Formats: sequence, structure tokens, C-alpha cells
Amino acid sequence: MLNLSVGEPDFPMPELAREYARKTIEEGRNRYTDVTGIPELRERIQRKLAEDNDLDYAPGDIVVANGAKHALFNAFLALCGERDEVIVPAPYWVTYPEQVRLTGAEPVIAPTGEGFTLTADLLETVVTPQTKAVVLNSPANPTGATYSKPELEALAEVVLRHDLYVVEDLIYEYFHYGDSPVPSIASLGPELQDRTVIVNGVSNSCAMTGWRVGYTAAPQAITQLIRRLQGQATSNVSIVAQYAAIGAMDSVPWAEIKSYRPRRDLAHHRLASISGVRCAVPAGAFYLFPNVAELLGDQCQTSDEFCAQLLADTGVGLVPGSGFGAPDHIRLSYAVDVPVLEAALDRLAEFAAN
Repeated sequence: MLNLSVGEPDFPMPELAREYARKTIEEGRNRYTDVTGIPELRERIQRKLAEDNDLDYAPGDIVVANGAKHALFNAFLALCGERDEVIVPAPYWVTYPEQVRLTGAEPVIAPTGEGFTLTADLLETVVTPQTKAVVLNSPANPTGATYSKPELEALAEVVLRHDLYVVEDLIYEYFHYGDSPVPSIASLGPELQDRTVIVNGVSNSCAMTGWRVGYTAAPQAITQLIRRLQGQATSNVSIVAQYAAIGAMDSVPWAEIKSYRPRRDLAHHRLASISGVRCAVPAGAFYLFPNVAELLGDQCQTSDEFCAQLLADTGVGLVPGSGFGAPDHIRLSYAVDVPVLEAALDRLAEFAAN
């Protein structure tokens, strides 16, 4: 079995994170913390947002959650209710529309352009009087699409004109292959920051998916709602995980993160050489999202059948695009050792040829 379906880094977590976790246990720190997180972690997140994203938040504007997925749910619950609409650009991470539905609101799936980013013109076509918020994921899962500052500026004009909120998921921001950092729409000015909920965490950047440490940064009124919601749902994140997250943020494994660009280039080159496969070059994350419509037919009529048959015949595990709102596509993760990646692409090429 060669598994390219899992969306998590393959490098070890930072040693400093392990050290902080061990020290927390040895010192007997095993009590409740503030619902929003320990002050030391919220202050470290505050510094990170200032240094990396040019954003000015107070520690009181930050809530530490049980992973970025929990942080997203908190954001949707705080912002949305019955009869509200939330615009979700497709392809999308599978959880966005389901979490929106759980709040009683309705996800409105918006088309994206050739590069899988939502344009201002496309956003304008789906806004209604019921629209409460729009989701932006940059770099994105499953496409790796990343918004540029000019694209965000154009979207910001629509957001402000229609009095919308933005839920901005930046969990993959360090996995970016451009020359400059990933911009945040909240950094475009106070009006945008007042209408944005930033979601991030250490799961991907520090290979700590199982530790479940995410966070939101938002205006105080929204943060107070999130605090009240979390206080009745989970209370605080594990104190050991919180201290480990500080160590992780102090020792981000940049060398390991940089190793993903040549893997992206290798995998994209191999995919582009397969007849019937079309694949954009992603600017970030660690996924490729090729279009396999030309390979679908009598034997495999959908991407679900394609992935199931590929698994049965070759032992290669990929994810069908149907769950992401793009049924003609498949998702593969290149966050694996290069020999595994090469062997899986060999099998995929042979399968496609047959």
C-alpha cells in the first residue's frame, strides 16, 4: 500500500515542543487553564501574528482551540444562525459546508477561476441579502491555491460593500512556494480586521496534528462569543499541548517545510506527463489536485470509482474530488518520502495508461 491520501506532514515535531511538554508534566501542571488558553501561549500567538502577518491583536483577542477544525467551528457558531448564508469557494475542504450546516446556516458553493481562487466578480454573483460571511483558505486544501494581495484587495471591496464577515483559514501558510509570505485579508486595514476571524494552529507547520492546538484571532466582540461557546463545549485545550505549542512556535522546522517544494515539482512533472491528466501548479500546501475527466469512462465513471479501482488494482490511495466539490478531480498528498511518491506515481501512470 502506498498512501497519498493523508493530509499531514511526514517530518517529526520539533524537539523543543517535546521538551516543553515533558517539563509541563514533570512540574505537575495538570489543572484547568483559562478557557481561552494559557497567557504565555496567547502572547506567543500575538507575537507570531505581528511578525508573520502584520496584524495587531491583543492576547485577549485570541482563543486557543482544540485544533484548527474546532477553531473554525467556533467561528461559524459565533457568526452564523438560521437563514444565514456562508459563501464557500469550491473546491473546498470537506468540513466547511458541514460545519456551516451545523449552525443552521446554509453554505453557498461559489465557483472559482482557473487558478482555483475566488475572484471579486464571482463573489459578487453569489452574494444575497442573507449572506453573512465568506470563507477564504490560503493556501488551500485540496488545491494549494494561494491568494495574492491584489486578489484580496479586490475581494475586500466586495466584503466591505456588502457588510460581510470573513473566516480566513491560514493553517497551511508556511507551506508556500512564492517569494513573499502569504498575505491575510485582515492586514489590509482596520475595517477588514474588524470583519475577519483568523484561524490557524501548529498542526501542519510543526507536524503536530495529533496534539490538537489551533486558535482564532478576532475582534473582541466575536472573541467573547467564542469564549462563551467554548466554555460550554470543551473548556480549555490540554495544558500539556498548550506548552508544547509554545516550544513548536519557537522552533518551526523550516528546513523540513522547504523540502516540500522539490517534491511538489517532482510530482507535478510526473502528473503532467500522464496522458489525460491536467494539473495546475499549486502555490502552497502539500497537495496536487489533477483533473482526470479525460480518464473517466466505462471502467471508471466517477473520481470515486477511479480512486477505488486504483486502490484495488495498484494499492495506491488517493482521495476523490467529489468530497471537495470537484468530482472530475483527485487529490494526492506529496507529504511522503520521495521513493514512496515516485513508486505511487509510477503505478498511477500505468493504471491511467490501461
